[in-house]
Amino acid sequence: MTTTPDGEHTTPAARLDEIVQQYDPQYPQQHPPQYTDSRRGPALFRLDARVAHLNHGSFGAVPVPVQEAQALLRAEAHADPDAFFTALPDRLEQARTRIAAHLAADADGLAFIANATEGAHLALGAVPLAHGDEILVTDHGYGTVTAAAARRAPVTTVALDPALPDEDAVRETVLAALTPRTRVAVLDHVSSPTARVIASPRLVAALRERGVTTVVDGAHAPGMLADPLGTGADFWFGNLHKWGYAPSGTALLAVAPQHRHRVRALVASWEDGHGFPRSVENRATADYTGWLAAPDGLDLIEALDAAKVRAHNSTLAAHGAALLGEIPGLAALPHTDGLAMRSLRLPPGVAETPEHARALRERIAERLRIRVLIWPWPGGGGIRVCGQIYNRPEEYARLAAALPGQLLRGA
Repeated sequence: MTTTPDGEHTTPAARLDEIVQQYDPQYPQQHPPQYTDSRRGPALFRLDARVAHLNHGSFGAVPVPVQEAQALLRAEAHADPDAFFTALPDRLEQARTRIAAHLAADADGLAFIANATEGAHLALGAVPLAHGDEILVTDHGYGTVTAAAARRAPVTTVALDPALPDEDAVRETVLAALTPRTRVAVLDHVSSPTARVIASPRLVAALRERGVTTVVDGAHAPGMLADPLGTGADFWFGNLHKWGYAPSGTALLAVAPQHRHRVRALVASWEDGHGFPRSVENRATADYTGWLAAPDGLDLIEALDAAKVRAHNSTLAAHGAALLGEIPGLAALPHTDGLAMRSLRLPPGVAETPEHARALRERIAERLRIRVLIWPWPGGGGIRVCGQIYNRPEEYARLAAALPGQLLRGA
C-alpha cells in the first residue's frame, strides 16, 4: 500500500486497473508478436519513441505507475522526514513480505540491496574460507561479481564455450573443473552475454553433494523467470530493476537459513543488532523509496498476466534473433527456452575486444538509434537482443536491415 502526502491510501491494484485496461495482451498466437497497440491509452513506459530500446536486460525500464508510486513516497519523506525514517524498518519488512509472496520466498531470508555486485560481496563475505581454498567462477560471469570473488580468495575460471549445446553440457563442464580446493562456486543463473541458464537446479544440487557452497547471480531472474529462486542455492541475489519493473538500485539477496547468522552488512548501522535482513538493509539517511515502490512493479506484472508477459517477451526475442540469424556471418547460439533475451555470435574479427565491442555498440546507437548489447569474445563477439512489452516487431526488422552495413565499417 502506498500513502500519499495527504494521508490517503491507494492500493497498487486500484492504480493499475486503468493502465491494464489500455493494453490487450496478444502473445505468442500472434506472429510476429506485439503486446501493445500504441494508439490506445497512455504509454506504460516513458521511453524515447525515437529510439528502439532492444536492450532491456542491461538497465531495465520503470513503468509509469511505479514511477508515480516512488514519487508519492519521496513526497511523503520530504513532508515529514522524522515520521518516514522512524517507520522505515517496518515498512521495508512489509515491502519485503509482499515481494516474497510474488517470488514464493521466505521473507525472513530476503534482504533489499542495491544491485547484484553488492549481493556478491555480502554472500562471499559470509562463507568461511581457509588458506588455500578456491572459488570457482566462469568466463560468462559479470565482471564486478567475478572481481568480488577474486577479492575473497584465489579463483579458478571455467571456460564455457558459448556453443555448448544444453544445460547438461554446461553442468558437466563446470563439475569437471572442480578441484579438491574448490569451496565456493559463483555462477550466473542466466548469463548476461549469452542469455542462457548456467546455474540449473541439477548443477546446484551436484555441487552441494560435493560440499561446494553455491552463490548464484540471478540478476536477470526476477520478472523473467517463473521461479527465480528455484535453483536451491545457498546464496542468491537478483535485480528487481531489470525485469521486475522496479526503480533503479533495487535488488534482493536471498540466503539459506544455515548461513543467515554469518551475513554482515558492508557498513555498520543502528539495525546491526537485529541481524539479517534488517542489518543489511539499513543505510542511514538514504533514499529508500525505490525499495518501497518495488512491490508495485511485481504487482503490475501480475496485473498484466505474468505468464503472458513472459511468454510474449520470450517469443518476441526469438523473433528478433531469427531475423538477425538471416544475416550472413551471424550464428545463433544455443539458448534456454522461455528467456526474454537471445544472443548471436558476430563474424570473426568483429567485437573481439571490449574496446571494439563498445565502439560497435555506440555506432549502432548513434547512427541507427537502436540500443543493443554487443559483448566481446575471442574469435568474434556477440549481439544480444531482448523482448519487452514496449517493443515492436518492426524494431528488430530495422536492426536486421541496417546491421550488415555497420559490421562492414570495421571491428
